[in-house]
Amino acid sequence: MTPADLSRAVLRTVRRAVEADELCAVVPATVGVRVPPHPGCGDYATNVALRLAKESGRPARDVAEVLRRRLVREPGIARVEIAGPGFLNITLQGHSRARLVRDVLGRPADREPLPVHPPAALVRRLGSDAARWSLLSPPGLDRDLLLVQRDGNPLFRVRYAHSRCLSLIRNARDLGFGPDVDDSVDDFGDGSAPLLAALADHPRIVAVRDPERLARALERLADAFLRWQTSCTTLPRGDEKPSVVHRARLALAEATGKVLADGLHQLGITAPARL
Repeated sequence: MTPADLSRAVLRTVRRAVEADELCAVVPATVGVRVPPHPGCGDYATNVALRLAKESGRPARDVAEVLRRRLVREPGIARVEIAGPGFLNITLQGHSRARLVRDVLGRPADREPLPVHPPAALVRRLGSDAARWSLLSPPGLDRDLLLVQRDGNPLFRVRYAHSRCLSLIRNARDLGFGPDVDDSVDDFGDGSAPLLAALADHPRIVAVRDPERLARALERLADAFLRWQTSCTTLPRGDEKPSVVHRARLALAEATGKVLADGLHQLGITAPARL
């Protein structure tokens, strides 16, 4: 079950509860799911019960219990728990985080160009890549910042994160191993939850075909990756032998690099292997 499948399952659950008069509310057009920020809270979480509580006139935890009873019967869902004020924490059957990484790596590249057409004067001033990114940036960004390779430059961070992914794969190859992830590994280390969440959300972003939303999503993905690879050991150290965990974390880096490259190419921006 992919994140999109799970979103549809949650939405279907809400609709059936409303049709059965278990809830008095308008069925939302969409329902979001995300990877929880901490391990042990299920594979995905949704705040749909909190969204429906005010309209239904019932406590959010009561709404969550109505949905929990139905949702746990959906194929592919192993367990549903209520957390905090009314969040639903959902555990899928099997190892969903490993499967998410495999799904990203197995997904065909989506590089269909998006409409980003900077004026010629801007291209002459900034170059093609920075000119394109500047059109997608929030108001007030100093366009000349896009020419400087430093953390304050969002385009640099995205491209640096991509090049860092490829660097990890090259270094692993020099050590005699490559990326691989199987169901024996479902914990990708400290800080991996935001990274996995950004990867899980990427198909939804791409489907909208909005260049500005894609640019912001690439920034979030790059920043999540850079934080993760700083706090989590991806490659063996010293005489340490490569383990299944190292291979799985390398696969996560490879998946991140793939999504960053595809997104940049959709925006008409180059994705250098080295910076």
